[in-house]
Amino acid sequence: MDDKLTSDAFQLFLKECPAHAKAWMTAVHGLGEASALDEKTASLAYLAVLAALRLDAGVPFHAAHARQAGASREEVISAILVGLPAAGNAVTHALPAALRAYDEA
Repeated sequence: MDDKLTSDAFQLFLKECPAHAKAWMTAVHGLGEASALDEKTASLAYLAVLAALRLDAGVPFHAAHARQAGASREEVISAILVGLPAAGNAVTHALPAALRAYDEA
């Protein structure tokens, strides 16, 4: 996991709570394997959820992951903005971190 793309809180969680982190990551991987979505689509959908819920700390990691999965910069922007009608312009808070991470990935 790229330390510069993960929040300090998540890095601390991984370091100080290894049993919990292992259980969490097992669940994350299991849910990913159970999904019918391809990796790129799932990454874009996850970015949309993060933006709508204003969970900005996870945005850099998942924007870089979306790029690695084949998403274009425009697709990352569109994924973040897909929540505009339902969540309002709060989703725009995710754009700076997402684009910075995408461009640096």
